[in-house]
Amino acid sequence: MKAVIQRVKHASVRVDGNITGEIGAGFLVLAGFQNADDETSVKAMAAKISRLRIFSDAEGKMNLSLIDIGGAVLSVSQFTLYADCHKGNRPSFSNAGSPAYAEEMYGKFNETLRALGLPVEEGVFGANMKVELLNDGPVTIVLDSKEI
Repeated sequence: MKAVIQRVKHASVRVDGNITGEIGAGFLVLAGFQNADDETSVKAMAAKISRLRIFSDAEGKMNLSLIDIGGAVLSVSQFTLYADCHKGNRPSFSNAGSPAYAEEMYGKFNETLRALGLPVEEGVFGANMKVELLNDGPVTIVLDSKEI
């Protein structure tokens, strides 16, 4: 699993002009899955994301987590995180998980975040989504389940 975490002041996702998920302060998480991912890797990523201390404390130091600030997660599935661009100019997505399996892992990821006490809003798996955000910092972290 790969995740791009953006610290945001607010974020929303629209499908066909309708808001399907919207948060205030928290994380916009772009999440991609492979067929090799399993519940263990998904749970590890959710736990890591919930504990990331990248919000400023009273002294301006990145020292607070989502839970500390009462933040939320806007979770958006994104198979393009597994783009392979080493040949030519047209990316291959053969490293991305099959749609059915990736959707299952996406659901487990969001369930795990909720079980950890985080409010989670979602995009619509497989839909053409329009994501709006106000990046705070900007702060953007990239995680790969193979590295945590």
